[in-house]
Amino acid sequence: MKNVRLTLFALALLVVGVCLSACGGGGSTPPPNNPNEWAWVSGANTGNQKGTYGTLGVAASGNVPGARNSAVSWSDAAGNFWLFGGTGADSTGNTGLPLNDLWKYSNGEWTWVSGANLAGQSGSYGTLGTAAASNVPGARFGAVGSSDPAGNLWLFGGYFISPNGPAYNGILNDLWKYSNGEWTWMSGADTFNQNGTYGTEGVAAPGNVPGARAGAVSWTDATGNFWLFGGYGPDSSGNCCGYFNDFWKYSAGEWTWVGGSMMGNLEQGNYGTQGTAAPSNIPGARYGAVSWTDATGIFWLFGGSGLDNGGQGNLNDLWKYSNGEWTWMSGSSSPDQVGTYGTQGTAAPSNVPEARYGAVSWADASGNLWLFGGANYDETGGGGTFDDLWKYSNGEWTWMGGSNGLNQPVTYGKRGTASPGNTPGARYSAVGWTDASGNIWLFGGQYGINSTSSQSPTGNFNDLWRYEF
Repeated sequence: MKNVRLTLFALALLVVGVCLSACGGGGSTPPPNNPNEWAWVSGANTGNQKGTYGTLGVAASGNVPGARNSAVSWSDAAGNFWLFGGTGADSTGNTGLPLNDLWKYSNGEWTWVSGANLAGQSGSYGTLGTAAASNVPGARFGAVGSSDPAGNLWLFGGYFISPNGPAYNGILNDLWKYSNGEWTWMSGADTFNQNGTYGTEGVAAPGNVPGARAGAVSWTDATGNFWLFGGYGPDSSGNCCGYFNDFWKYSAGEWTWVGGSMMGNLEQGNYGTQGTAAPSNIPGARYGAVSWTDATGIFWLFGGSGLDNGGQGNLNDLWKYSNGEWTWMSGSSSPDQVGTYGTQGTAAPSNVPEARYGAVSWADASGNLWLFGGANYDETGGGGTFDDLWKYSNGEWTWMGGSNGLNQPVTYGKRGTASPGNTPGARYSAVGWTDASGNIWLFGGQYGINSTSSQSPTGNFNDLWRYEF
């Protein structure tokens, strides 16, 4: 049960309440003017800010989402950024409940597009498979999402905390599509804590569906199929709750259980030989990992909190999924490993990020994988939060920026101006995007250290950052 206690501790960290007041809007977006430097673009330079929603559907320079963690983000085919939900601040400063607001960031301004400006809202599901203007997913944190080649946004699962008390809380397994300005409930239940229906491994069927879960990862492939791995929730028998390493594909309206176990808390990783693909290889069950899809369409997975073949803890293993097989590419097959940073800016075969969960990931236009931040808290409350930036390219990690220590403060600098001294500071459960030029963007997160604090955690953030190559 140790791994279950750790997950509950992680979930508790994700929903720490914050007190909020407005500060800072979107404004125009002057591009950073120096490569390999951060620029603070939008939002507040202190934590715990409430949202400024403006008018639904209307962009404005003063609009800005409230501070939050564990949201979902997408980039669409036109290069716009999208943000949904998470736990944080609504328009009144209410905290401690999840959100269901959908935002778009385009041309330097935020637009509140859908959902409520108040936290704790239930969903409006409508008819399964039918888009409608009144449809909207309910509030949640720890959901997962991907955008497909057509620019549709996909959303799955997450955790709901009700304003009516714990008896109404639960984990979701609903799948949604956002397209042409409307939400469609595509699959799963409109109630909580559903166990999965796995069917036959490798065979699609209308009755198949993953169980309810939070903290999974997802990908979308070149043909628009949605893929899902792992997370935390009830198993196929309804036992609640545990880590998973089940692997799913959603295609042509049906789910296929592709691999992994249908039982939680049982599946350690089968690593095989590092660098060698094999049909029997599979990552262990985990929560709070990160994922990428590179320029060639290959799926990548890193870290999280869960199980490997050395036990349970925080992970730093890097995996590749290609041609139907997993390959263990980097990191350790044992938990709670320290990082090897090497020399900043210099790649080396021995470099590797420290074990963590709740990091942010990006893939750039050249196919390089980028990783920022996260946390390595354990069930006793030990550990901390990272602000290190990493690049994985040509089979090697490079420490690109930030500190090789924990709990570092933010340095904002001048809004809109890149500087070598700027840093977003330590945080986890933030979200990110990649723009049409391949530059990476970072928004929000939890347990960052703000610009006026020395070493004490300060809650959630709503700052938007850009890192230009």
